[in-house]
Amino acid sequence: MITSRHSDTNSALQSLEAAAVSARSGFACMFSNSDEYETALISERRAQGRYGATHSNWPTIAFVGCCLMVAGTVLLFA
Repeated sequence: MITSRHSDTNSALQSLEAAAVSARSGFACMFSNSDEYETALISERRAQGRYGATHSNWPTIAFVGCCLMVAGTVLLFA
């Protein structure tokens, strides 16, 4: 009877160990650091079209405006 109890305990421990290994593998991360994760996340979002190719004209307009202000200031003091 002692051997039967020992084998039941042994099989229960093996079953528990297999369950623990299976649970630990669920928490494994496929990225080694946060940079790889962010790169993959951004490329996936680009593939989905979340980052559209909207081109804004505001930087060009601001640059032309600044150039006109500088030119106006130079002409004012010249």
